Amino acid sequence: MAKNHPTRRRVLVGLGAAPFLEDTLKAQAASSICFMSTIEMARLIRSRELSAREVLAAHLKQIERLNPTVNAIVTLVPEMAAKAAAEADEMQARKERIGPLHGLPVAHKDLMETRGIRTTFGSPLYKDYVPAEDDLVVERMRRAGAITIGKTNTPEFGAGSQTFNKVFGATHNPYDLTKTCGGSSGGAAVALACGFVPVASGSDTGGSLRNPAAFCNVVGFRPSIGRVPNPKAPFAWSTLSTFGCLGRSVADLAFVLSTIAGPDSRAPLSINQPGDAFARPLDRNFKGVRVAWFKDLGGVPFDPRVRAIVDGHRATFESLGCIVAQAEPDFAPAEISFRILRAWISASTYAARLHLFPDDFKDTLKREIEDGLRLTGEDLARAETAHAQLWRRFQAFLENYDYFVLPTTQLPPFDINTPYPTEIAGVKFDNYIDWMKSCWYISATGNPAASVPAGFTPEGLPVGLQIVGRNQEDFSVLQMAHAFEQATGYGKRRPAIV
Repeated sequence: MAKNHPTRRRVLVGLGAAPFLEDTLKAQAASSICFMSTIEMARLIRSRELSAREVLAAHLKQIERLNPTVNAIVTLVPEMAAKAAAEADEMQARKERIGPLHGLPVAHKDLMETRGIRTTFGSPLYKDYVPAEDDLVVERMRRAGAITIGKTNTPEFGAGSQTFNKVFGATHNPYDLTKTCGGSSGGAAVALACGFVPVASGSDTGGSLRNPAAFCNVVGFRPSIGRVPNPKAPFAWSTLSTFGCLGRSVADLAFVLSTIAGPDSRAPLSINQPGDAFARPLDRNFKGVRVAWFKDLGGVPFDPRVRAIVDGHRATFESLGCIVAQAEPDFAPAEISFRILRAWISASTYAARLHLFPDDFKDTLKREIEDGLRLTGEDLARAETAHAQLWRRFQAFLENYDYFVLPTTQLPPFDINTPYPTEIAGVKFDNYIDWMKSCWYISATGNPAASVPAGFTPEGLPVGLQIVGRNQEDFSVLQMAHAFEQATGYGKRRPAIV
């Protein structure tokens, strides 16, 4: 290529550009590692064509170059990571047994407790908190050989799909720095999009693994409840929240999921299936597979740009051999169940702290806690009844269809200074979660769902498409997401800043 031509190099050096050229070449070398697939990176480390030290150095260089611009990684532990990388290389030199993620740098969402590494939950109340033990996802990734390099930004206590907090500020969308990256796994999605890590953990209640994936042109997957158990969850029988991960491709995500999925006897809803099944090839024939195409989710507003891009992909599914029909279940029970149960959980979790530290909670979360405190036993019974009704209705719907397809988000990334959208397509909202219904309606069902890059608006903003599958058929959802990804290729587009 011309930029590496010897004559061009001599001219640049003669003009005093040697330091610039050297920095450029180093950045290119680092980038070639940082945007390698997770699966390939793991293979090269395993075969000792790349060392864990080299991989870590490349990612730290990328973080140093771009993180001040996007603010995705909020706690960085380079010394700890360097020690772990050295140990990883020494293990291979001694020909010790290594795990699937051996030597891969990983960043964990700042809602997950990490042993010896600050975990703030995006709250001033925890700005100096250092846990003594890992959450299960962190522990499993560490056991699989991953090297923790830091924590990714999240909204305060993960509330809301806009990543900003009083501790670290906002995380910027790498495709347009004036826009939000979504949330609550926003820092994780940006870290992947910018090549800071090949592996990022996350969690999802109302869309937190899917929304930021859609806004940042990466892949997010909300697994079935119990697929990635949380043995420390205070609401052990709740089906609203789950751990998970994100990736730059479906194959990468499935590979990482294979290391964090699997049963745990301390989690009552844990699925008794090993995680290694997700490491299988994702290729599949979809001829004759039935796909239900969304209508309007019972009157949910969508930005016309999102609607046009997603509706345009009906032909993509048909080209895969699918039989596509416009159909959707009635999501009205989700309006009752999700709102009430979310407010109840928020109140139960944070009310005591809100009473002691009222100035350390953002207004939206404060209102949600107060709403939860006003709930009665009758309200909770109504929510549980609606939740059961929705679950049965959605499972019955999917007896006639293999998948349900809809937009991940109702609008493209919005202004970073806007806490949450107050209207879409002329429809005004009263609550900070009203603009996220296309995600939390699905959360309320408990079914597995993937967000896959689907294209870009005329302004160059990413849009995601959501694929929902049958209960506990997570691998099937990833297979369809992989087929869509291969047919479209939008996930290969990187932000201009990288």
